[in-house]
Amino acid sequence: MYQTNNPIIKHKVGLLNFAEELHNVSKACKIMGVSRDTFYRYQELVNDGGIDALINQNRRVPNVKNRVDEQIESAVVEYAIEYSAHGQHRSSTRVSQSPKKKYKFKNKKKLGCSYFVRLSMH
Repeated sequence: MYQTNNPIIKHKVGLLNFAEELHNVSKACKIMGVSRDTFYRYQELVNDGGIDALINQNRRVPNVKNRVDEQIESAVVEYAIEYSAHGQHRSSTRVSQSPKKKYKFKNKKKLGCSYFVRLSMH
């Protein structure tokens, strides 16, 4: 029996305990609405690193290809602050260096003002 007061992993520990009580992993997973694959991942984490290993780890690797040059980003931020009423299309047309290079921008919130970040270049 595993015990924890951490609300983040309480349902995971509950699933492990429930399967142990029933002596049937498949039935416990079906009742709790979790796949058996997930159960066995939880069980492996507990066996390897204890209950604290069940806390979610950030597995995302930053995608450097999506980053914009700092010059472009600062120009976009300055433009968005100065002309906050302009939309994404108008801003991308004004900020781009030439008519052939148009940038798609995604609206984001930063310091209470909107600014745009390039998603891809055509």
